[in-house]
Formats: sequence, C-alpha cells, structure tokens
Amino acid sequence: EENGHQNKRLKRNADEEDVEDQNKKSPKRKIVLLMAYSGKGYHGMQRNVGSSQFKTIEDDLVSALVQSGCIPENHGEDMKKMSFQRCARTDKGVSAAGQIVSLKVRLIDDILEKINNHLPSHIRILGLKRVTGGFNSKNKCDARTYSYMLPTFAFAHKDQDVQEEVYRLDRETLERVNKLLACYKGTHNFHNFTSQKGPRDPSAKRYIMEMYCGEPFVRENVEFAVIKVKGQSFMMHQIRKMIGLVIAIVKGYAAESIIELSWGEEKVDVPKAPGLGLVLERVHFEKYNRRFGNDGLHEPLEWTEEEEKIALFKEQYIYPTIINTEREEKSMVNWLNTLSIHDFSSSAVGMQANNKNSKNSSDLEGSDGCDDDSD
Repeated sequence: EENGHQNKRLKRNADEEDVEDQNKKSPKRKIVLLMAYSGKGYHGMQRNVGSSQFKTIEDDLVSALVQSGCIPENHGEDMKKMSFQRCARTDKGVSAAGQIVSLKVRLIDDILEKINNHLPSHIRILGLKRVTGGFNSKNKCDARTYSYMLPTFAFAHKDQDVQEEVYRLDRETLERVNKLLACYKGTHNFHNFTSQKGPRDPSAKRYIMEMYCGEPFVRENVEFAVIKVKGQSFMMHQIRKMIGLVIAIVKGYAAESIIELSWGEEKVDVPKAPGLGLVLERVHFEKYNRRFGNDGLHEPLEWTEEEEKIALFKEQYIYPTIINTEREEKSMVNWLNTLSIHDFSSSAVGMQANNKNSKNSSDLEGSDGCDDDSD
C-alpha cells in the first residue's frame, strides 16, 4: 500500500515536472488570433461569466484554450489574467469572418491545430500573430468593416407585387441604393440610429469611410446582395438602422430627405433591419502596422495569406446559415411587413407606439453589438 502511494506521488511529481518543463519551453506571449464563426444559436461574442444559459462564442473559445493547454484553467475563469480583449462585440446571431482577439498564451507546438480540435466546426481560428506586450485589440483598432447580406426583394417598391424567387434587382434600383448608401459617408450625428444616446451626446458622432451594395447573385433560387460598410466604430444597432432606413426609402415608405433630417436634433423613427445578415468582415490596424509592422520584431496585422481560408469559411458556414435561416424563418419578409406601421414624419411621442408594435418582429434578431463605448 505504501509502495502504491509512493508510486502515485512519484507519478504526480513527474506529471507536474512535465507541465513545468512545457511551461518553460513555451513561455507566455502576447498574440492575436484571427477568428471566424457562425453566430446562429449564440448570444453574441462576449462571455457572461456565471450565466451559463446564454451561450456565447467566447465560452467555446475559452474552453478550447484551456483544453489545448494554452492557458491555465483559472485564466478561463478570470479573463483579465490573460489580458483578453475582443476587437468587436458582435451580438446575438451575428457572424464574423475576421474577428480579432488579443491575449497572453503559452505558445505550444501546433497551437492552432490544438485549439481548433477543441472547437465546434462553425468556430475556427484561422491565424495567429505575435504582437507588442501592451497591444489591446479593441483600443488599437482604427476601423471595422461589416457586411450585410440580404435578399434583393427587400428593395422592391411597396406597390410592386413581388414573388420572392422570381424578383431580380434592376440596374437603376441598385444605382439608387448605392446613391443613398453613399450619403452616410463622412462624419454625422447618428443619435437616431441607436438607443440611449441624445442628439447632443458627442459620442453619437461617427465617421463612415465607405458604404456600398455589391453586385447581386443567386443562391437557392433567391437573389441576394451584400452591403459593405467601413467605419471607425459603430454603436449598437447603427448598421441595421442605416440599412433599414435606405430600404424604407427605396420601397417608397419614406422620402430621401429623411436621411439628412435624421442627423439633426429632432427624433426620427428609423426602422431596424433584421440582424441575421450581419457579418463582421475584418478589423483594421493601420496605425499599429505603420509603427510596428516593419520593425523587424513584429508582423503587420494583415491576413492576405488567410484570405482563402476566410472565403472558404464564409461559403461553408456563414452564407448557408443566412440563406437557410431566411428561407425557413423569413426574417426579412416579416420585417418588411412592419415598415408600413412606421411614421417617418412622426414626433418622439408617436414613435413610442410604433416601436412597441415593431418590437416583436425586430428585437428578436441579433444586433450589431459593436457598441465600442460600453464594452
């Protein structure tokens, strides 16, 4: 019996020494991980420790980091211990093709393969780069690019009798959509495109670098298009409301002048498009790259080598999820039916009743969840 205990003790000591050796071989380093994920079924990116009923992307990520041996278990419980920071906080149901997280890990052998082995197939780590010790993926980010995939029948005029599978977007309508989207470029007061921000709140001013709708394409007999928007930062629901207002104008529910009106102090009723089609495409670190990208010690945070893997992931997991969910749950169709209850010339009082009516149809979807102020 004594020998048995002694053997167990020796084995335990040997195991501990192995772990220590491994730790010496792979000291902790500050890195960034390039992530792609399909957000369906998740309550967003950000982990809510102690709230297990709302599963998030970070729950699965942290579990994989612990199981692969990159971080000790107690770092999973207290994420500050590994200096964890996400670049953008995607919300419920929203996907990402180029999310970035920064953290300190042990640089073990075959690290990406080991982490991915403990992740579900709809969450992948596609790349890793070493960064400076003080790097913070949220604070060092200059801009974020989102895409929004939607069926093109969303742009059909309200008086047009539309069959979803037959509708095709004509050149004239696409040009009008792009003319309206281009109005958002520059710095504007977007207080009407989010909640809980007043017209005089300086943080409601946001800078949009580009916004356009690409060429339509057909999937599963339905025509889709992808809107791209690049901005310094976005507030909660901002992108969905920007797109929602353009749809309302193109469909004939609102006048074009409402866009400019919405930047003024007056409260404007801006409809919020469904969250389903929203994808975080990429995050930009231009200032960091200029300073550290060519210093001989660090790599620039560019992911050209991973482009193919990103495109493949979107084709396998993100686009099919958006297309199939749209076909089954008809989130865009249902939302379009609520546009008629909005009064685009109403006062704040009139809006409250409209918001209550449309709450059930739109708030169940995901949101931009890229509210940089409250992260």
